[in-house]
Amino acid sequence: MPRQPVYEQVIADVIASIKSGTLQPGDKLPSITELCGQYRASATPIRFALRILDERGWIEVHQGKGSFVAAEPPS
Repeated sequence: MPRQPVYEQVIADVIASIKSGTLQPGDKLPSITELCGQYRASATPIRFALRILDERGWIEVHQGKGSFVAAEPPS
């Protein structure tokens, strides 16, 4: 079975953490550097995953501050 691309894995993990309540609205996500280490990936797929999560309303990205769980993520 082929491994899923890193960005899809990050998206799935973040959504699962929000749905399970591990990540609450307003919680700060790990930094891009921390996520790179966690997923053993470069910053490019991590940034791509965060951008998709932002576009889909799961998180809010604040330049220079980081990424946070949206106040009202999709259900």
